[in-house]
Amino acid sequence: MKLVTYNVQFGVGRDGKVGLERIAASVADADIVALQEVTRNYPTNGGIDMVAGLTALLPDHRQVYGAAMDIDFGALMPNPPQPELRFQFGNMLLSRWPIVSCRNLLLPRNRTYDKANLQRAALEGLVVTPLGPLRVYSTHLDHVSAEERIMQIRHLKERAFAYPMEGGAITGAGEYGFPEPPCPEDFILMGDFNMRPDEAEYAEMTGTPDRLFGRRIVARHPVDASRLAGPPPEGSVSWTDLSGAGQHSRLDYCFVSAGLAGRVRDCWIDNDADGSDHQPVWTVIE
Repeated sequence: MKLVTYNVQFGVGRDGKVGLERIAASVADADIVALQEVTRNYPTNGGIDMVAGLTALLPDHRQVYGAAMDIDFGALMPNPPQPELRFQFGNMLLSRWPIVSCRNLLLPRNRTYDKANLQRAALEGLVVTPLGPLRVYSTHLDHVSAEERIMQIRHLKERAFAYPMEGGAITGAGEYGFPEPPCPEDFILMGDFNMRPDEAEYAEMTGTPDRLFGRRIVARHPVDASRLAGPPPEGSVSWTDLSGAGQHSRLDYCFVSAGLAGRVRDCWIDNDADGSDHQPVWTVIE
């Protein structure tokens, strides 16, 4: 099973041009796709409906979308335009197999007065795969505050591990005459976490390494798939700093629950994709 996560930066590529076709081409071979920064009515990309566009370009995949932020800026103007123009910013999941249910998990945030701080979320999808039912999350954390990212990681882990007790989107479905959805313990967190492997947020996600034995595979922490597939090449990056400051970084990850750790076979970054300032990160699970 091939999975990929890709922050598509509103559809704007490294050349500054909007091109959903090249984004779709970069992920078309995946069985499950997690996308971030998917928008509707965003002025930078001409106001296109990226959900509709990507759905049309990937007809072999089912899709769900979760708008982390949904706002009508025009309503705040002295003379609101008609009809209303709602700006949506969020995450998307696509799958070759049925996405039985989904939930949009809003992540904690702080009110800011200097930098823009958009609501962030993790879109949860329950996917029935040939390897069994699996929970997959398309995740996007804050980009300007380490403190906020740590809050968000703690909340995300709490919700991911609580799933077997909560039961996802519905339980007791038999009351309505429907079959009960599966309730798998294992999960995969993919997305743009806006953290580097040597930062405190990464340790919050994966656990603090022991001085002698490093990071162990334990039930209470997700595991970085790239470390299971062998150490990433020195200098690996998944985000290119187009400002010229040279702050290229590895920000995008696939984390698996400990129960899936032994099934990870490969993980790599597609350095050739040019549909965004981020690169797709691929993972293979068997």
